[in-house]
Amino acid sequence: MYQQVKAILAEVQSGPPNILKALLAVQERLGHVPVEVVPGIARALETTTAQVAGVLSYYPDLRVTAPGRHLIRVCMGESCYANGCGRLLRELQDRLRADVGETTSGGRFTLDTMSCAGNCAVSPTLLVDRDLYGRVLPSQLETLLERYR
Repeated sequence: MYQQVKAILAEVQSGPPNILKALLAVQERLGHVPVEVVPGIARALETTTAQVAGVLSYYPDLRVTAPGRHLIRVCMGESCYANGCGRLLRELQDRLRADVGETTSGGRFTLDTMSCAGNCAVSPTLLVDRDLYGRVLPSQLETLLERYR
């Protein structure tokens, strides 16, 4: 796996080391940043393992475990919160039998939250992979999730 990560890093290195850019590139290709490659990333960027691990743990969009085939993110921004994202999240947790940050037993879905999707005019908002849905009601979840089964 380290050779694959090394090739990814070679593509994104164009100036001074950029830890975040490197981690995002690895995650884009592998789906997550495996903890075991952190020392190799640090060596390639000529920085410390602690600095790479610090960036990896700071940004909530970076994952150290592989997500399910589909990533569901519920917007928890102010507008979404005021318009029922909590009910939406609870319904998803019940339907998927997974808590925030967990992957369903079959590996199909990973449930997560985000601070703002920038879709406030049609809140509450839900993202499935890169598909954005607005004005989502708990009663619509079954039909919406069928598209990804």
